[in-house]
Amino acid sequence: MSKVKVRVKFRGILQEREAVANLDENRIELQGRHYRVDQLMWDAPISGAVYGTLFNYKGSLAALGETVYEAPYHGEPKAPVLYIKPRNTVIGYGMPIPLPADARELEIGAALGVVMGRTATRVSEEQALEFVAGYTIVNDVSIPHQSFYRPAIKQKARDGFCPVGPWIVEQDEVPDPDALGVRVWINGELRQENTTANLIRSVSRLIADVTDFMTLYAGDTLLVGVPEGAPVAKAGDHVRIGIDGIGSLENTIIYEDELAGGQRL
Repeated sequence: MSKVKVRVKFRGILQEREAVANLDENRIELQGRHYRVDQLMWDAPISGAVYGTLFNYKGSLAALGETVYEAPYHGEPKAPVLYIKPRNTVIGYGMPIPLPADARELEIGAALGVVMGRTATRVSEEQALEFVAGYTIVNDVSIPHQSFYRPAIKQKARDGFCPVGPWIVEQDEVPDPDALGVRVWINGELRQENTTANLIRSVSRLIADVTDFMTLYAGDTLLVGVPEGAPVAKAGDHVRIGIDGIGSLENTIIYEDELAGGQRL
């Protein structure tokens, strides 16, 4: 089905709105009028904390090889490996991704974002999806780095390093979040393709495992992970992430010091 119910937010407007998105045509119907996605000024549709998950794709863990058995881990992770994308990182569809002066390129992290609909503490895997409001697309941008043994704050928490959107597709519009194709195009060229069928922890199991030791609140977004082989992009590149049943998130990378008037994101 190409038409789905979505929740949207626009720049300069505080209220969240309901709309119908036509995923095939990349258009939305809002209050009886139809718009192309690129005609509107989008804000990120989420409001809470954003939590990322490392090594949740089978290929990403396999890519570590024998190093996963070395210090300090000495084995595969026994629980989800989480990190935070703080508020300064979050931007909407179409907004520029800043390339810092100390970086030559950025790693593009295509991630399904699971948006919580109500407070979740120690929920079961069987009931986990009942706590989900919907799903969105997240570009978990980072500066390429090698160390996974400490929080990569400097590489992952820069201004504008978490584009989200363009909308939240309501939970009941996505029959199986564990069977969604994930693709990345850079300047129109397909650079990555994977599927959430390759998750180590399914969406429901990830929610259950995370809420076993921490509470997720309504509005929080949990990223299911980034597939192995994340492509890199440089200044001037146009990035598009597509997830089946959710839509497409598009942004362009711009040198940080070229942002108009030194605007803050």
